Amino acid sequence: MHSLSKKARVAGFFYLLVILIAPLRLVYIPSKLFVDGNAAATINNIAAHEMLFRLGIVGDLLTASASLVLTFMLYRLFKEVNKSWALLMLMMGFMDTPLYFFNSLTDMGTLILAQGPDFLAAFDQAQRTGLATLLLKMHNLMTFASEIFWGLWLFPLAALVYRCGFLPRFLAVWLTINGVAYLALSGAGLLRPEYNELVANLAFPCQLGEVAFALWILVLGAKQRQPAALRGAAVA
Repeated sequence: MHSLSKKARVAGFFYLLVILIAPLRLVYIPSKLFVDGNAAATINNIAAHEMLFRLGIVGDLLTASASLVLTFMLYRLFKEVNKSWALLMLMMGFMDTPLYFFNSLTDMGTLILAQGPDFLAAFDQAQRTGLATLLLKMHNLMTFASEIFWGLWLFPLAALVYRCGFLPRFLAVWLTINGVAYLALSGAGLLRPEYNELVANLAFPCQLGEVAFALWILVLGAKQRQPAALRGAAVA
């Protein structure tokens, strides 16, 4: 396999891994366990479905690890295109990992409070529920904060895709739109949470840019195109 395509496909594999695992804690577990406006029911659901919540913690840790490898593999793929942009992409993408680890920590605290072990006997049920809810809300706000970096790292990545010559430029455009969508989601979540649902619905098709990019480099790899002058000479 051509070395360029090999690098692209390895990066695509880890990108798809992140895309498949991340929604477990971001989407699936909240839809199954969290009850809007009822903190007690939410904590009871976490205690009753402890293994599912634990899987969410493991999923976030795996996402953090895969994301770290992904950013490095993309740096290897694009460093010859423009090293400065590739380093910027690497630094922005790296921020994903510590933020996921922080959110795993808040979930660990939530799980301990939901279990109600003996060493927490000094706290009554209402107090434990309140503390667990505080940690869940911190997790939610940190997710919105993380979307800043989920969006920003896509801009240097899009510039690299546009300039590289071995990937189609429409992917660069879609990645740029995807980055703007993440920033809009972060802004709504942190500043105007009443618009979260509206912004999320508008942003969803834009967020498919990452899916398209990951599938393209995984399935089709990368192929260096000849300059126009060389193509013309070959035809002649």
